Amino acid sequence: MILRCTKKLLTVVGTQRLATPAPKPDPEDWYANLLWIDRRKCLLLTHTATLFTAFEPNVTASVLRATGALTSRLIERELRDEQLPPHTFVDTGAEELVLAPTADRQVLGCMNDLAFTCEHLIDRSGGLDRTDLRDLNRHLHRTIYSARGYRPAIELVTILR
Repeated sequence: MILRCTKKLLTVVGTQRLATPAPKPDPEDWYANLLWIDRRKCLLLTHTATLFTAFEPNVTASVLRATGALTSRLIERELRDEQLPPHTFVDTGAEELVLAPTADRQVLGCMNDLAFTCEHLIDRSGGLDRTDLRDLNRHLHRTIYSARGYRPAIELVTILR
């Protein structure tokens, strides 16, 4: 599994773990971004082909350094919450995680929109402590983008199966 990290996230997890040379972009790559909401670190993961996203608040630097375990756990949690098979995506096993820099501006743009959506929903709920994480993630799964033919991520994921 390729995890394409933003510079903010690479600073936390350490650039020494980057694959050299960087692998070619692939529709099965995942993108990861570090957000700061309510003065807390949060992780946003997005699948390249479908824009299926997982948001996790309150992540610590040590948890982020164990990126593979965290990534697998979040993807599996979101698939389970959507009643999708755990192996819907190409292998998300932590032992095969390769870190790489971002490579697709379109995915990054969508992730920026998703980050603003998260901030808005969290603010509307009264902060991170009052936000229903499951509802927030379900909202993200149903967000549409012109980059994916105005189809929600959850619909694109079900096509993959």
